[in-house]
Amino acid sequence: MTTGAQARKTRISADGCIATVSVPVNFLQRGGRKQILSPAGAAPWSPAPRVDSVLAKAVVRAHRWRQMLESGEYASSAELAKTEKVNDSYVSRILRLTLIAPDIIEAILAGRQPSMLQLDDLLMPLPVAWAQQRSALFNPR
Repeated sequence: MTTGAQARKTRISADGCIATVSVPVNFLQRGGRKQILSPAGAAPWSPAPRVDSVLAKAVVRAHRWRQMLESGEYASSAELAKTEKVNDSYVSRILRLTLIAPDIIEAILAGRQPSMLQLDDLLMPLPVAWAQQRSALFNPR
């Protein structure tokens, strides 16, 4: 759902004591959160960095699972999935997060990822080249 004012308006009361300023903004609900989108051509509004716990948890889980497989603790992703009580397909998709460029991972863990980036975006097949990953994730379609 998107709502927003179309024109910036400033009104001053007759006695000059009250000024009312209307600024056009759009509110977009994505992933259960409301986000403020600045009007086209305006400088983007950016809140303080906030770590997205869903993204961070998935990245950490991916690296933990990879370490468990590489150390020989589990012989296969199917065995790991059974122990973790998740679908083998999910394990495979999450493990792909270990192939994301290190600077993208750092941005996610520091809360500097684009506000529109969601786990579904990371779980889609991404290019192997890190530069193309940056372009795909940080320059939305």
